[in-house]
Formats: sequence, C-alpha cells, structure tokens
Amino acid sequence: MPSLRPPAQLSNGVGLLRISPRLSASPYPSRTTGRRFKSTKGVPKKETAPANKPPVERSFKGQLYDSTYQRLQRERAEQARFATMRAGQEPRIAEKWFPIVFGALVIGSLSYYLGRLNSPPEASTTSTTPLSSSPGPRHDTRESVLQAAWTDFRDIVGEEHVITDVGDLEAHAGSSWSSHPQLPEDVPFLIVKPLTTEDVSKIMKVCHDRRIPVTPYSGGTSLEGHFAATRGGICIDFSRMDQIVKLNKEDLDVVVQPAVGWQFLNEELAEVGLFFPPDPGPGAMIGGMVATGCSGTNSYRYGTMKDWVLSLTVVLADGTIIKTRQRPRKSSAGYDLTRLFVGSEGTLGLITEAVLKVTPKPQQESVAVCTFNTVREAADCVFRVVGAGVPIAAIEILDDVQMSCINEAGMTSRQWKEAQTLFFKFTGTPSGVKENIAQVQKLAKSAGSKTFEFARSKEEADELWSARKEALWSTMSRKKHDGERVWTTDVAVPISKLADIIEITKDDIKDSGLMGSIVGHVGDGNFHSILLYDPEIQEEREKVEGLVHRMVRRAIEMEGTATGEHGIGLVKRDYLEKELGVGTVDLMRKLKLAVDPLGLLNCDKVVRVEKSKKGERIEEW
Repeated sequence: MPSLRPPAQLSNGVGLLRISPRLSASPYPSRTTGRRFKSTKGVPKKETAPANKPPVERSFKGQLYDSTYQRLQRERAEQARFATMRAGQEPRIAEKWFPIVFGALVIGSLSYYLGRLNSPPEASTTSTTPLSSSPGPRHDTRESVLQAAWTDFRDIVGEEHVITDVGDLEAHAGSSWSSHPQLPEDVPFLIVKPLTTEDVSKIMKVCHDRRIPVTPYSGGTSLEGHFAATRGGICIDFSRMDQIVKLNKEDLDVVVQPAVGWQFLNEELAEVGLFFPPDPGPGAMIGGMVATGCSGTNSYRYGTMKDWVLSLTVVLADGTIIKTRQRPRKSSAGYDLTRLFVGSEGTLGLITEAVLKVTPKPQQESVAVCTFNTVREAADCVFRVVGAGVPIAAIEILDDVQMSCINEAGMTSRQWKEAQTLFFKFTGTPSGVKENIAQVQKLAKSAGSKTFEFARSKEEADELWSARKEALWSTMSRKKHDGERVWTTDVAVPISKLADIIEITKDDIKDSGLMGSIVGHVGDGNFHSILLYDPEIQEEREKVEGLVHRMVRRAIEMEGTATGEHGIGLVKRDYLEKELGVGTVDLMRKLKLAVDPLGLLNCDKVVRVEKSKKGERIEEW
C-alpha cells in the first residue's frame, strides 16, 4: 500500500501542485494553484524574505491576471486622457468652423432667394387665375429708379416732352366729372409724350426693364377713374400722336392715331362725303374711345365702337409692337385680337394706331322732339317705334329734371318744356326722312305725347339736338359751389325693363334729397344718371354711393349690365363678378397676367390683381 503524502502536496508527474497559503495580489482571485517546475536551473534565486514575513510566491495564472489587469488599467487611462484632450479641443474646433459653416449657409440661402426671384415662376396649369392665386403687381417706383428713367425718356422724346410740372401731373390724375375721387397717391411721377409707335415701344421697354407702372392718357373725358395713376409711375400722354394717317376712300376706312378727336375726324370726313358714327361726349379721342368700347347717341342704328374698328396697332407691356389684322371688312384668320383690345381700357396694351370703318354721310338728317307726362308713356312710345321697324338713327330720353337744368343753364337758344322728353334723330334720303317723321308722330300721339315738333332745316335740327349734347354740362352748372362734384354713371337693361328701372331710380334720387337727372339711349336700353354731391360732406358721399350701388344692382338683377358704355375703370371692378360670374372674371385676370405679367399697364383697372387694401370700402351685395 503506497504511503500517503501530506494533503497539501500532490504529485502531478512533473512537479508539485501546491495550494498557496494566501490569496494572490491580483484583484482576480485564483481558483487553482499555480505550477512550480521541479527543476530550478536557470531561474534566479529568490531573495530571502524577512524573518517575520513568509515569502510570497505568485502562480502563473495569477501573474497572467495581474498583467491583464494592468493592461486594462493602462487602456482606461489612455481613453480618459484622450477624452480629456477631446473635451478641451472641441470648443476650439467649433469656434473655428462655426463662422465658416454659418457664412456658407447664409450665402447659399441668399443665392437661392435671388435665383428664385429672377427665375420665371412655375407655369400655372389652371385655365383661370383666382384673385387668391394672383401674384400681384411687381413694380419698382423708387425715386432713384424714376429719376434714372427720366434720362432714358429724355433721350427718346426730347427733354421738352418729359413733363414734371406739378399742375400738369395733377391734371393728368383725375377730373371734376370723374366718379373716382382724385387721391394724393394717384399722381404720376412724370408725363412723357411720344410722337410715334416706335417711341411708345422704346418707352415701354424702359418701363419693363425698370418695372415702372404706366398709365395711358388721351382725351381725359372718361368717367370711372380710368386714368388715375394709382401706383404712381409714369403717364404716357398721346396728345402729340394726333394725325389722320391715311384715308382709303374707296375702301371706306381711315387710319388714325390715338389722339385724333372724333369730332375733328368727322369734320375732315365730311369734306369727302363720309362720316364716323360713334359720338360719345365732346372731347373724346379715338384711343380712349377704343379702350372703353364707347358708343354714343348713334348706337341704336350704327352700333358701338367695336363695330367700327377693323384693326389696331398695339404696343405690349414689354415694348413688343403687334398689328391685330389687315384692312379687309371681314377675316376669320386666328383669334380676334382686335375685339380683345377694344374695351380693355389700356390694361392689355397701348393703342398707337387704329384702322376704322367709315360710311357715306346720309343725304338728309333731321330731329324730332316730343314730350310725355310719365317715363312709362315715353318708354311705351319707344316700344311702338322700334316694334314698327322705323329706321331711326337715335332715340334719346331726357327727364324733367334734365330739361330744367338745360333751361337754367341757358346753353341753348330756346326754352324747353320741362317734362319727360324723347329726342329722335332721322337719317336717309329726303323723302325717307319725311316719311319716317310722319310715322313716329303718329305712334307718339297714340302713346300719349303732349307735344311733337320736328326740324324743317339743318339749323333747326342742330338747335333741337343741342339740348341732348349739353346734358352733362348743364347739370354741372347747377353746382352750388366749386367743391361740389358730379357723379355720372350708366347701366343698361333689356329694353322691356327700361321703364321700370328709370322710374325706380328717379324715385330713389328724389328720396335721397340730392340733385340728379336721367339721360338715356332708350333705343338700346342704356341710360345715365347725373348726380351732384359734396365729397366733403360724409352724408352726401354715402348717399351718392348708395344710389349708384342700388342702380347697378337693379340693372344686374334685371339681366342687364353695370355699364353700357362708360367702362369699368376703378369704380365698378367689384360688380363684374356679380354680373358675369367668378369664373369669367378669373379668366379676364388670366388674360391680363398672360400679356402683362408684371402688372405695368393701367394698374388696378377692370379686374383686381391683388386683394383690396385695408380700409377700402366695398359695397355689400
């Protein structure tokens, strides 16, 4: 039986396995004892431990753990050192790079903004442009820009034709007969007077490049604020472009510039036996007549301005010159751009030349006047004459108030019966005119006329018709003081509704206490109201605005129009949606922005391109 060894030592066949009497110095406790080699050859001798401490012998694994622990400690120390260094360096890195990064962001943002500003907007895919989607006008009316433009205009037309006189500027911003009150901001910075179409083109190129708004001006007789320079900018006065360019007598047409007056044109045409039928107020010129689509007393037989324009030369907002047609009496070549510009009020382009139809002057012309007790009786007479097919050149009505104004003003050579009065104009051959007068006299008597007289000579005809042409001026003569203004407005309804609307309007004027008269082209259902008021008296201002608003509303509700021949201008923009519908007005706005994307031409007229200003009064429907 083998002898037993002490339990602390076991032979492993190589050396002795000894359990250490104490824990290793390593923080990781040993689970097994370390090995000790039996041979000690080449191993340095251990130092003798002090007598009071036994020698400490470490195992191999303990040494391994100790070494690993120290390595980990060193790694942790290194990591801590690098973290400390990084923490100290980061503020310096931020200080160094923050300005660079921030500057790059600012420059990039600014470049993007300028790029977007100068780049064309994304094309709309809609067929109309609602007001909410309108980009609004893009103008630059800084004084430095306008002063720089003055130099350009001087080089184009000459210094004497660039006007900056304050009196002239104010005269080109409004008139005492306009229904739009002239405001301080309606005055242009300067007036420029071109001589040719090419001058106008050059002026518009300057304005387009500098984004300067433009207001056109010819006769200045319009009534709805058409030539108020609401955005400042410049006024183009066409007064130097007043030539009859060419008369084509055989073709019955004439080429004229925009500042030719219709009265002067007819004087020239009369010498060769021709005449131009549209006859609005005295002083009106062809450019403005085309722009507003006017008519006048002859419209019952001869139609309105649009029926007498064959072709137009137009300068667009960027200076492009176009001609809408050639001279034939009819054409089906493409879109009818001529009709597009007639009635556009200078918002789509500037008319620099017009080819107009003319017609042979009638052999004979005469006038008849008859009076009635009521408007309804007068209207009944009109129905009978129109229904009988009598070829009348004009049928006009002047109410009793208007006839009183004419008598008081003394602008005619006779006194008139102050009653509801119809004026008839007859044209044709001598025998035809005589026959037509007899027919009308008979029909008037059957409708209840109290008096009937007709002219037996041209002088008598001119005398009778003079009352009609003096209507506006005679009413203005009733002003109590210079501060009073005249508000002249018009509407048109189907002829069957004419008596109703005139009667209601007359009663409304009477109830208001204001002075007002009625003048109408009853042959085509169009009539005018001429009202006097003091703009400094708020109550009177509100009364006249209410009268006009109710008059327009009645006309539209009777399937009529807010304006028969005066145009829209500034005053009647907000009635268009009521008359035509929102979609129709949105299409008009689309057309405006298509040909004038910067909104330079006759700003704010016809349709709005931006929402109403704060505090701007809009009548409730």
